[in-house]
Amino acid sequence: MRQSDYVRLLLLAAIWGASFLFMRIAAPAFGAINTAFLRVLFGCIGLGAIILLLRSSLQFHGKLRSALLLGVINSGLPFLMYCLAAKWLPAGYSAILNATTPLMGALIGFSFFAEKLTIKKWLGVFIGLCGIMLITTTGEVHSTSLVIAGVVACLVATGCYGIAGYLTRRWISERGGLDPVIVACGSQIGATLFLLPFFLFSITTQPPVNWGQPLVWLCVLALGLICTALAYIIYFRLVADIGPMRTLTVTFLIPPFAILWGYLVLGETINQGFIGGAVIVCVAVWLVVSRKNA
Repeated sequence: MRQSDYVRLLLLAAIWGASFLFMRIAAPAFGAINTAFLRVLFGCIGLGAIILLLRSSLQFHGKLRSALLLGVINSGLPFLMYCLAAKWLPAGYSAILNATTPLMGALIGFSFFAEKLTIKKWLGVFIGLCGIMLITTTGEVHSTSLVIAGVVACLVATGCYGIAGYLTRRWISERGGLDPVIVACGSQIGATLFLLPFFLFSITTQPPVNWGQPLVWLCVLALGLICTALAYIIYFRLVADIGPMRTLTVTFLIPPFAILWGYLVLGETINQGFIGGAVIVCVAVWLVVSRKNA
């Protein structure tokens, strides 16, 4: 990997680390469905503005359907899951569970994409599951059922991320590729269309939302414009340049940023049980993504 690749990974981690903070603020105020929909909507608007500024042609070269479906898998469903988790889990918890993405990617690659798993990688998957169990059963737990629900939501999201990396390579990169801005825009259009019915159902059937909260709107705008529009341009370019598994190593770097932002802004703290589980997950992810075979 080039030095610029490491810089882009670090930048992406800082941005996505902040997304857990923004969701932690916005989801309880606006609701999980509304927050997820507004995130992809503003992401779509931001990417459209970038395309206009760059005077790029919105040509998908036969890959529009693939880009739309990628948006559902890589944005719509995961964002909804993380917004649900944000109602029950501190930002640091969601971020370290997000770090299991390479574990999910390894299992999905083995199951559906003919990727080989060495003994070391299987060991990493097993250790990762142990780390998740430790995180789930320790910490500032006010309701065990809600914590478990939050953990499951995060794991559904990471499963989506894991499969999306391979589908991006198969549907986009291996078929001639597309400009990352175009791929990102198409994916956000797909995510917006996917979440729109849920959003309409939410605002018509759920209790009224207090929309007059400037701080929450700033968080939603940051989620859409920075953590989605800008971040996915960086993400899709990295997938094209260094491959899905290497790109997924960004999840190593997201938890420290998420914990830092949560501590600085919300005063969130972590305990020894969480630290132990986080260390175990990081070791597991290293076993999965490291190059040497066992």
